[in-house]
Amino acid sequence: MPPPTTPVKAPPNAPSQAPSAQVATSPGPVDVGKILQKAGHFTVFVRLMQATTEDAELNKELNTTNNGITIFAPSDNAFSSLKSGFLNALSDEDKTELVKFHVLPALVSSSQFQTVSNPVRTQAGTGPRVTLNVTTTGNFVNISTGLTNTSISGTVYTDSQLAIYQIDKVLFPVDIFTPKPPAPAPAPELGKPGKAAAGAESPTAPKDISGALTPLILVHNNALTTCSTQLYGCCDLLMSGGNVGPFILVLITIYTMILWSCNGAADKDLY
Repeated sequence: MPPPTTPVKAPPNAPSQAPSAQVATSPGPVDVGKILQKAGHFTVFVRLMQATTEDAELNKELNTTNNGITIFAPSDNAFSSLKSGFLNALSDEDKTELVKFHVLPALVSSSQFQTVSNPVRTQAGTGPRVTLNVTTTGNFVNISTGLTNTSISGTVYTDSQLAIYQIDKVLFPVDIFTPKPPAPAPAPELGKPGKAAAGAESPTAPKDISGALTPLILVHNNALTTCSTQLYGCCDLLMSGGNVGPFILVLITIYTMILWSCNGAADKDLY
């Protein structure tokens, strides 16, 4: 009887990168890049900030204004889990938006995450495609983008203006990694009629046939006048004793033919 085999265990998940000790404040201007370099394991994020000049923008804002800033800094392990060549495939514009998506334009201390209002605006802009949702469960602070779910794993730096927190996943904004909706069609300009659809019949004025009927009516009236005059003359002859029977028959026949001809021509022209 063969010895029992030991079940094969699935390999454990790669542990998240342990946060280093919190970087102490130092006198002089604040430098975000130097703070992250001093903390360690944020090399890729620092390079990305430098390539997009976002580090210089943040330093200028921190040292020339009283604005607060919060940064969610992905660790080097967070970037190493991405597909090879991921960052190089992004355009310069997308790289800038990706960095801004990790920055909040306000100082949020660790105790304020429980009362923060969602959606949370980022420096990438406003709207559901570039905002975050932050929730808390006990001492855990969870961040969701619609594509990425992660948690804050440690505090890197904090002072009266700046807070930097470590996260172990890169935050993917919907605006970059999902298709953008089509732009709405422009509204038609007022006062300008739209083009008629192909094949659509345009309204036409009713056909004026009065001009075509006028000659026929004149012919018809002239014929009636002539025939009437002749009939009156025949009646006078008849009353005076003349023999007009054959002549009356001829006039009636001609009169009937004229009526038939005029009426047929008018009817034909009407259609």
